[in-house]
Amino acid sequence: MRTSRALDPAVFAEARARGLSPMMARVIAGRIGAETDLDVLLEPRLSNIPPPNVLADIEPALARLVQAITNREPIGILTDYDADGLTSHAVLNHALVRFGVSAEQISHWIGHRLEEGYGISPLLVDRILESTTRPTLLISADCGSSDEAQIARLKAEGIDVVVTDHHRVADTGPPASAFAVVNPNRADCAYPDKAIAGCMVSWLVMSALRGRLVEAKLIASDTAKLGDLLDYVALGTVADCVSLGASEINRAVVRAGLKYIAQAARPCWAVALQKLTRSERDVSASLLAFQIAPRLNARGRIDHSMRGFEFLVAETTDAASAAYADLDRDNFTRRQIEKQMVEHAKPLAERQALRHTKTVVVAIEDGHAGVQGIVASRLVEATGRPAIVLTPGLHENTLTGSMRSIPGVDAKALLDAVAVATPEVLIRYGGHVGACGMTIVRDQLKTFHAGLETAFESQYPESPAHVRYLTDGTLLAEDFQLDRVEALDCIAPFGRGFEEPLFEGVFEVIRATVIGGDGTHLRLRLKTEQAEVDAVWFGSQPSGQPAAAMAGDWLDCVYHLTINTYRGLEVSLTIRHGEVITEGMQHV
Repeated sequence: MRTSRALDPAVFAEARARGLSPMMARVIAGRIGAETDLDVLLEPRLSNIPPPNVLADIEPALARLVQAITNREPIGILTDYDADGLTSHAVLNHALVRFGVSAEQISHWIGHRLEEGYGISPLLVDRILESTTRPTLLISADCGSSDEAQIARLKAEGIDVVVTDHHRVADTGPPASAFAVVNPNRADCAYPDKAIAGCMVSWLVMSALRGRLVEAKLIASDTAKLGDLLDYVALGTVADCVSLGASEINRAVVRAGLKYIAQAARPCWAVALQKLTRSERDVSASLLAFQIAPRLNARGRIDHSMRGFEFLVAETTDAASAAYADLDRDNFTRRQIEKQMVEHAKPLAERQALRHTKTVVVAIEDGHAGVQGIVASRLVEATGRPAIVLTPGLHENTLTGSMRSIPGVDAKALLDAVAVATPEVLIRYGGHVGACGMTIVRDQLKTFHAGLETAFESQYPESPAHVRYLTDGTLLAEDFQLDRVEALDCIAPFGRGFEEPLFEGVFEVIRATVIGGDGTHLRLRLKTEQAEVDAVWFGSQPSGQPAAAMAGDWLDCVYHLTINTYRGLEVSLTIRHGEVITEGMQHV
């Protein structure tokens, strides 16, 4: 169920030589290898971002954008409906307006997740072509790399498409009908960092466009650069779960963006921070990942996600507050739907795991397509296996789904293998290492799962253990001191590829109190050696059931170290998983 991370001894030794505590050195050495410069973690610099002119197709993309701006053409922005797409949309919109494009020239296109599907979908293209605000140039972000058929339709109607994206490109290459495809994951792209999010690709293209417009004397040389848009890039980067480990770009932009967000200069951040934080130290990657991004994503799961874009670009706090209220309400609805689907899907997934499958694939006939990915993540946690959750598709005899993977297993590579072996099963798919989306033929569900199992066994003959939790080991009493925990901020931000530290230990329960409106959480006072610490265990028991732990119990748990700002600054634990030990412990 859990195992301690393997440590790179060279990284551990260097971290200790630099004066970092054993706890911090262990956290770092469990996440990067000696090939990664430690300064990438400790001192990531925006000045080290490779220039955008290294990106393949950047020249034709810039030329077409300059032409459209010069000729005052109608320009459309088309992005995905998740947080990466919405932040990309905000970056593109703000940049174009800064470069002199009027708001009336810009049209906004975001697919409806439930009605139109992902990316540059057929139904979204229908809507564009039928619109009275049809653009002559369409710039996409966070999508488009797998949408040749629809880009060809747009081209035939006189609409040029410039794709900016970061998702895997098909082996056959980027869409041939696109005017340009700027994507660091193209096989012919020399850009050194393949782990950047879609919003970062958009930011790079717009930064290059600013330089080109200045060179052409189409905008003033003192036109503001785009550093102030890194707040959006930070949010999209964290939300899209791209690597925060060896990617200096991602670490640098998240750090810089968090500083802008903490200033609350935009109405959206002023509102979000007022609602979600108690102090400036609460402004962290965790705030973006677990508070702000879910609210943006929830709108796209429940309704049309344009409201999320409106929140990000709101010009007044009143407008931002109204949009936030809508997003917050949708997030509550999303949680209720998610809870119901997890209760349905989890037993089905666990039954498959008992049959020793390498993956789990669950189809829910009355499921909600908007929470497939979240539910799949819960199934990964429950089974330690890559998981796919499917619900009825937009078209007859189809299922659409989302896949979430485990460390060391490439989700996109598995689907690539299934597509090659059984091309009649997979209608459409796309994504990256950790997450993918797909549409399959409904009556081929068993064939699809069998193909996924075959692909897994072929690519991973030495099957990885079904580990739910990778921990950073146990802590000493002195590690629970405030200064030790605060020092972990020096190696933030945490996220995919550089996960938040997770520790394990056995504690005596001094006090346990059921909390929460539905009585499903526990507040605990725990003791280990000579240290006592408060803890919260969210979702520890079904509503109305006896407490999962009580005073006098010994609790074996995995947990995050946090700093509670409610009553000043106090070290606290957030328990991810716990089990009461019934034998072999004694009170001391």
